Amino acid sequence: MNTKAVETADKRVGVMERPRKRPMAEMSGIQMLIWQFGLGMLILVCWQLASGRLVEDFFISNPVDVIKRLWTWTVTGFIFPHLWVTFYETAGGFILGSIIGVLLGIWLGVAPFTSRLLNPFLFAFYALPKIALAPLFVLWFGLGLESKIALSTVIVFFLVFYNTYTGVREVDQDMIDTVRLMKARRHQVLRHVIIPSAMSWIFAGLKISVPYALIGAIVGELIAANKGLGFLVQRMGADFDTTGVFAVLVVIGLLAIALNHLVDLAQLRQERWKIVSQ
Repeated sequence: MNTKAVETADKRVGVMERPRKRPMAEMSGIQMLIWQFGLGMLILVCWQLASGRLVEDFFISNPVDVIKRLWTWTVTGFIFPHLWVTFYETAGGFILGSIIGVLLGIWLGVAPFTSRLLNPFLFAFYALPKIALAPLFVLWFGLGLESKIALSTVIVFFLVFYNTYTGVREVDQDMIDTVRLMKARRHQVLRHVIIPSAMSWIFAGLKISVPYALIGAIVGELIAANKGLGFLVQRMGADFDTTGVFAVLVVIGLLAIALNHLVDLAQLRQERWKIVSQ
């Protein structure tokens, strides 16, 4: 046997057995958190260095002053009433909009005639800029929390509705026919086939709608309110308090992250049965 050929084959085997480097996309959760923390710190350092050097401190403030302001608001409890109001409006609009959107999306998804009948009206209403409805909601529901919840509800409704409707329409018809051949009733098909199959679409709509629910509440507060994070942004901006504006924006961002995380946890709990390919 050729010795050189054997050595070459051994080298090839060694190359094949060499452990493959782990792609960046396959990092563990802790590793990704470390990278995210590092990126966040880099952004803060660049911001701090740019403030007062590249851009006037009056226009962009700086991370140190923003952190000090957040600490003061936290210690004194100033931020919590405003945070609670915005959270209540966002959660109320998100829950109402999601429930109505899911129910109507499922109903129209399994009712082709009604879907075709209402489609132009729904699309026309969907095309309306939702922010333009805010003055009407203030007129109808007053200056309290109800007008902000109504605005968030309308925004969330369409996002959840169209995702739910699409998910129901995308359910495998062969699977539905098979279950019907097994003498399953309409509500059984809906409960055990259609809704579980459309669940990924539904949660996609829910995740998309989380920041928009918050946006609806903030915009409503900017228009007419005496409490809430949107009211604080307007107040700080009117006082030319750049540090205060950035501090409120940080709180809004953290609230959005927390709400999105809650939806992720609900999705993981709901879809534990689902097999995810690795």
